[in-house]
Amino acid sequence: MKLAPYIDHTLLKATATPTDIEQLCAEAREHSFYAVCLNPVYIPLAAQVLAGSDVKIATVCGFPLGAVSSDQKAVEARLSVEAGAHEIDMVIHIGAALAGDWDAVQADVRAVRQAIPDHVLKVIIETCYLNDEQKRSATEAAVQGGADFVKTSTGFGTGGATLDDVRLMRDVIAGRAQIKAAGGVRTPDDARAMIEAGATRLGTSGGVALVAGDRTGEGY
Repeated sequence: MKLAPYIDHTLLKATATPTDIEQLCAEAREHSFYAVCLNPVYIPLAAQVLAGSDVKIATVCGFPLGAVSSDQKAVEARLSVEAGAHEIDMVIHIGAALAGDWDAVQADVRAVRQAIPDHVLKVIIETCYLNDEQKRSATEAAVQGGADFVKTSTGFGTGGATLDDVRLMRDVIAGRAQIKAAGGVRTPDDARAMIEAGATRLGTSGGVALVAGDRTGEGY
């Protein structure tokens, strides 16, 4: 199993510089990763560096807290697409999820879906803050709202993807959407286990080491 086609090569740190983004994109081209995932301010730079390649540009929306209005998320998503992004990874209203207001969570997702009807929408439910019942409800709300993918984590919370969470999401989705596992995918064995559990995309800042380990049969 080649891992590169599953990887969103990710750099979302506040300290990322233009030089860092250029390196991220160069690595993505070299290793044929599926996409880069970066903050919206760097979409034009990524589009320039990746011109002529098959690497997609993914960016984030309402990130990392999910605590802006649905209208703000919708505008952010639309502007990112206009700037050159192919995919949007949005964060749900986590407070609404914790309060059990699933109508609000679904409406939040739908607002972004309607703003970018022709682009891939990944919905981050930030599993580390939710119990299993809430994870199931959040996954269902995301799918009902129009998500193409449900994503485990921002990478900025208290934990990342787990196999149990990927399996739980797979069971809820039942083929209606895909799963992105993000955070904690550190070795080729981790990556393959996530894929076997149901993930079809992996968000990681360690993509280069992952594919190197995949070639040599070693982790890192």
